[in-house]
Amino acid sequence: MTAAETLRPPIARLIAVVGCDGTGKSTLTHDIVRTLKQTRSVQRRYLGLISGETGDKIKRLPLIGPRLERRLAAKAASAQDMRNKVPGVLGSLVMYGLSVWRAAHLRRVCRLAERGTLIITDRYPQAEIAGFRYDGPGLGLARSEHWLVRKLAVREQRLYERMATYRPSLVIKLDIDFATAHARKPDHGPEELNDKIAVMSRLRFNGARLFDLDTRAPYAEVFAAAMAAIHDLPAQGA
Repeated sequence: MTAAETLRPPIARLIAVVGCDGTGKSTLTHDIVRTLKQTRSVQRRYLGLISGETGDKIKRLPLIGPRLERRLAAKAASAQDMRNKVPGVLGSLVMYGLSVWRAAHLRRVCRLAERGTLIITDRYPQAEIAGFRYDGPGLGLARSEHWLVRKLAVREQRLYERMATYRPSLVIKLDIDFATAHARKPDHGPEELNDKIAVMSRLRFNGARLFDLDTRAPYAEVFAAAMAAIHDLPAQGA
């Protein structure tokens, strides 16, 4: 990433909400949008690749829903675990295609913000740490020795570095401890939760303005603090 790219100005009216599972990203982003849309043009956008909301919809399918959701979740978790090998050339092409789709989605979101709509995102791509579960590159150079997969991994890393130059005017980082996260998401593995908590604490989103928010507090306090951080932005930023 060049110095010029790193210094790209933050995008006004683009606010990201990020955090580990159990921090309440979905609820918080929905409530922020519901409140702000009373006075201005605002939209919520999901910038991850695999939505918990999608999993809930699959679970509600008659007869096969719960079993299908568990199987898909297990496959996704295996592919996202950076300690595992990538799932072959075909699987790598699919993962690279998902990253290309994410980049296109991000550009559309940024254009909306630039045209005057306040955008609140649930999750946000980053290029600092590889792994789809952290919203970073999914392939990783160390996960395969196949020449095509490694070439795709290099291209994907560059793609995420370009995405990281689109900095929000504010990143609200939702903090949590393992005990609270596990109590809220008992179906998530302890190792995965600990891993996500540790990684989220290290992400800096290419120097974007960060607001750390402890989500162990009562939800009313969390929501009020998030709204205050948004209102404290310069007028051109929100």
